[in-house]
Amino acid sequence: MAFLQISSLRKRYGSLEILKGIDIELDEGGFLVLVGPSGCGKSTLLNTIAGLEAITQGDILVDGNSIADLHPSKRDIAMVFQSYALYPNMTVAGNISFGMEMRGVPLAERKQAIEKVAKVLQIGHLLDRKPGQLSGGQRQRVAMGRALVRDPKLFLFDEPLSNLDAKLRVDMRIEIKRLHQTTGKTIVYVTHDQIEAMTLATKIAVMKDGLVQQFGTPFEIYNNPANMFVADFMGSPAMNLLTGAIEQANDGLHVTLERPSGNPVRLAIPARLQGLEAYAGRQVVFGIRPEALTDPEGADRNAVAVVENECLIEVVEPAGSDTFAVIKLGGKEVVARLRADARINAGQNVRLAFNLDKAVFFDPQSQARIA
Repeated sequence: MAFLQISSLRKRYGSLEILKGIDIELDEGGFLVLVGPSGCGKSTLLNTIAGLEAITQGDILVDGNSIADLHPSKRDIAMVFQSYALYPNMTVAGNISFGMEMRGVPLAERKQAIEKVAKVLQIGHLLDRKPGQLSGGQRQRVAMGRALVRDPKLFLFDEPLSNLDAKLRVDMRIEIKRLHQTTGKTIVYVTHDQIEAMTLATKIAVMKDGLVQQFGTPFEIYNNPANMFVADFMGSPAMNLLTGAIEQANDGLHVTLERPSGNPVRLAIPARLQGLEAYAGRQVVFGIRPEALTDPEGADRNAVAVVENECLIEVVEPAGSDTFAVIKLGGKEVVARLRADARINAGQNVRLAFNLDKAVFFDPQSQARIA
C-alpha cells in the first residue's frame, strides 16, 4: 500500500473550485514534486496535506491512516517554507531546537539532535550566528534543519529555492537531493521550475487548472508526455510542437511539415507509432525534443529511425556545452540542439538528423497524445 494516498481530493472557496479531483499515490521514501504554472493549485494541494487548508471532499492518508480531519500539529508533518520563517532574535541552534524546546525535549537530547542535523546539512560552524548574519542558502539550510530535527513521517517543501539566485539554486538542489538520499524520508515538494522537478523527483505530478495532467517518473513525463501542455511545460528548451499532415504512401505513413522555401520536409513515421492510420489525410501536431533534432554526427547511434534533411539555419546560439540552432518548420521556429563544436552559421543550409524514435504526435483539437 502507498505511504501517501490522495484520493478524489477537491477544494472549493464558495463556488470557485481550486482542486478538481486529485488522485496521487506515493511510496514510502519517495520524492514527489508538484509542478505547474502559477495558479494551478499546487500550493493549495500542499497546504491541504499540511492541514493549513481544509479539504472540501476526498481524503488524505499517510501510512494508511486518514489525516484529513487532524489538526496540523497532530499530522507528524514538517514543512519548509519559501520565506524560511526563522526567528531573527534566535541563533541558528535556537531556531533549530525551538520546536523541541516547546515540546519539553530534554536539553541533552536537543543538543544531540542539533549536532546530528548540523552535520547532515554542513552548518555546524553557523550554530551561534543569527539569521541576519546568514546568506539565503544558509538560511534555507537552517529552515531544513528545523524540519529535519523533528524526524517527521513526511516533509513538505513549498518553493524553497525561489528566493535564491541561479547558482545558489543549483547548489541547494544538490543539498536537498543529498538530504533525501541520506535520510530516506518521504518528501512532497512544490515548484514552478521544471528543472527542479526533473532533477529531484522520483515521481512528478504536472498540474494545470486544478487537475493533474500527468503523474509518473521524470523519464515518463519527459519522454512520453500525455498531452501538449505537459510536452511544452516540461523540458528546457521546450519540445518543438509543429503542425503537420499525415500522408499514406506505398512505403507507409509520412508526416509532412511545411517550410518557408515551399519545399516541405517529409518524414517516414516508424512502424512502432500505432494509431496514426486514422489520421491519414488529416493534420496532427508533431512533437520532437531539441536533442532529437541535431547534426548527423551527434545523432543517437542506437536510434533505429533517423531521417536526415537539409534545413536553413536562421539563428545560432552557442551555449558552451551545446549549440542551439533555430530553423523554421510547420509555420513555427524550431530549436535544434547540436554539438558544442558544430560548425554552422546563420543563413547556411545544413543537414540535420531527425530522431523519429523520440517523436510523439498529438491531436490538434483535444491536444491529447495519439502516438
